[in-house]
Amino acid sequence: MIRLAFLALAAMSTPLIAQTPASPPPKLLTWPDLTERPKPMPDATIAYGTDQMQKVDVWLPKGKTKRASPVVVMVHGGCWTTSIADRSLMNWIADDLRNAGVAVWNIDYRGVDRSGGGYPGTFADAAKAANQLKVSAKTFNLDTRRVLAIGHSAGGHLALWLAARAKLPTTSVLHAANPLRIRHVISLGGLPDLEATATNADNGCGTEVVAKLVGAPTPQHPDVYADTSVPRLLPLGVKQDLVNGREDRIIPFVMATDYVAKATAAGDTATLHTIPATGHVELIAPETPAWVEARRLILTYFGKSQ
Repeated sequence: MIRLAFLALAAMSTPLIAQTPASPPPKLLTWPDLTERPKPMPDATIAYGTDQMQKVDVWLPKGKTKRASPVVVMVHGGCWTTSIADRSLMNWIADDLRNAGVAVWNIDYRGVDRSGGGYPGTFADAAKAANQLKVSAKTFNLDTRRVLAIGHSAGGHLALWLAARAKLPTTSVLHAANPLRIRHVISLGGLPDLEATATNADNGCGTEVVAKLVGAPTPQHPDVYADTSVPRLLPLGVKQDLVNGREDRIIPFVMATDYVAKATAAGDTATLHTIPATGHVELIAPETPAWVEARRLILTYFGKSQ
C-alpha cells in the first residue's frame, strides 16, 4: 500500500518538475540594434595614404585645455575584411570616450578583400595609421607619452600586434624603427592567435580569411605567422586586458583563455574579464556592462575618475 502510494505521488509530481521552465537565454544585441541608432560623428578625419580606407577619425574631448589629451588608438574588427566593417562601427564607443575626456585615434585599414590588403598591406596600414599619431599629435594637442590601444574582434588582434611591433624580426618587411609605443592594450572579443583561428572552424570569421591575411609562404617569408600572430611575439612587455562575453557566438571563448595562458606563461600581465549575458555586439555598445568595464579600464589607466 505504501509502495503504491509512493508511486502514485511520484507520477503526480513528475509532470510538475518537467513543467518548471528553464531560465531563458539572455537576449543579445544584434548588429542592427547598434548600427540603426543615431551615429555620432568625429571631430576630424585625416589621411595617411591615398586609398579611401587609409584614414583616421579623430575624436577630441569638449572644451579647451592647455594640457594634451590622453589618447586611445582604436581598431575596428570585421574579420580583417573591408566589406564587413569599417572604422565607423566604433563611433558610439569613440563618442563615449570623447564625452569622458579621452581623445580617440580611430584608425582604418585596407582589408583582405581590397587591393593592397592582406600581407603586408593590412599590417602596414595599421602600423602607418598608428605612427601618424606621432606626426599629428601637436596639431590636435594629444599626449603620446601614454598611449592605450583597444580593438574589437579582428581589431583586437591588430591592437595587440601594434603593441608588439618592437618585437618584429628585422628580417620582416613590417619591421620599422621607432614605432608608436603602446603601453596598454584592451582586446574586446579579439582573435590574437592567428594559428588558432586558422584551425578553429567555430570562429565567426571562418578559417580561410586567415590565409588571405597572412599570405602564402614564400622563400622570403616561409613562416607566415612569425611576424603576424601575436603569440609568436610574446612577451609584449605591456599590460593586456581581454574583455570577452560568455555568450559570444562569433568568437569562441577559448580564444581568450588560451591566449591569456600563453601570455602569462611568457611573463606578461594578461587578465581576462569575463562578462556574463554578453555576446559580440555588446562589446562595443556604450550602455552595456561589457563596455562599462572596458571604459573603467581605460579611465583607470589614464588616472581619470569614473
